[in-house]
Formats: sequence, structure tokens, C-alpha cells
Amino acid sequence: MDTAADLTFREATDADVDALVALIESAYRGDSSRVGWTTEADILEGQRTDPEGVLAVIKSPDSRLLTVERDGTVVACCQLEHRGDHAYFGMFAVSPPLQGAGLGKVIIAEAERTVRETWGAQEMHMTVISVRGDLIAWYERRGYRRTGRMTPFPYGDERFGVPQRDDLQFELLVKELGRPGQNPRTVTP
Repeated sequence: MDTAADLTFREATDADVDALVALIESAYRGDSSRVGWTTEADILEGQRTDPEGVLAVIKSPDSRLLTVERDGTVVACCQLEHRGDHAYFGMFAVSPPLQGAGLGKVIIAEAERTVRETWGAQEMHMTVISVRGDLIAWYERRGYRRTGRMTPFPYGDERFGVPQRDDLQFELLVKELGRPGQNPRTVTP
């Protein structure tokens, strides 16, 4: 089966909120997340997001929640936010049983294409929990580079989960996308 051929990409609507919250939670929290490799269940408990957070992304004029369907079922999503000459990539989730099948590569490539063509973004930025070495390595294989720029984890704000360790922080990862119509290239450190 061609990984990309049977996928449909569209912007999320208010009607997608419950399905998207369930998808994001299943990819990162609880036992269901352990089916895939993106689980954060060993470092964070509690929620990853909530309906209000997802709806805020959908409603924001500077962002969109790219929703990915296969056979009418939501199987993945990612947040794209316009921030001037760069875009922010977040809220990325792939259904745990489908992880490891190449969907993530297809989705991130579509996200990069979208922000280059729609907003003229020349870079994609994201933050990843710094202790997630396997996930950071995956992004590095997609052309993202570690910057060493850290921001603190929001300890005490359970909207982002309940930390199970005291060394969590976010690292900024960056990829140069080039200008619309150009081939993207990776920035070397």
C-alpha cells in the first residue's frame, strides 16, 4: 500500500475537535500510546491537550490544524502557525497502530510544503522535550537541527500533563525550507 496515496489532507473544523483530542491523547498518553513509539507515558501523565486547546488552534487566524484522513477516519494531525518568516510545527500526532509505517515522513513533508507555499515561510520551527532522544533523532533525519535553545517545561500547569521527572525542558529544532519554488535544504550547524 502506498503510504501517501490513500491519505486526504484538510484543515480541521470545529466538528473535528473530539476526534483530534482523542487522537493526540492516544499518541502520547496512557497505555494506548505504548502501541506506537511517540509515547510520553513514562515522562508525563495526565492530559496532552484538551478540547479548548484544539479549538483555539482551529480558530486562530494565524494557525491551522492540518488533519489527515484515511478512508474517512482521522489518522494524524499537526498544527501549523504562521510566525513571520518562519512557521511553527506542533501538535503532531499519528495514530499509534500506524506509527512506523512512513506516515510521519509524508505528513511533515506536506506541512513543510504547505507553509512554504501558503505563507512563504523560509524556516520551520518546533520544540521537542529534550529528553526525547529518539524523537529528536527522527526529526534530525528529516533535516531539522538542534539549536541548544531551551525553554522551561510548564511545571504546575496540568493542561500540559503531570511531569514524572524534574528535568523536562523544550529544545528548539529548526529546518530551513527555502523560498517558495525552491528546493528545501538543510541548514548545517
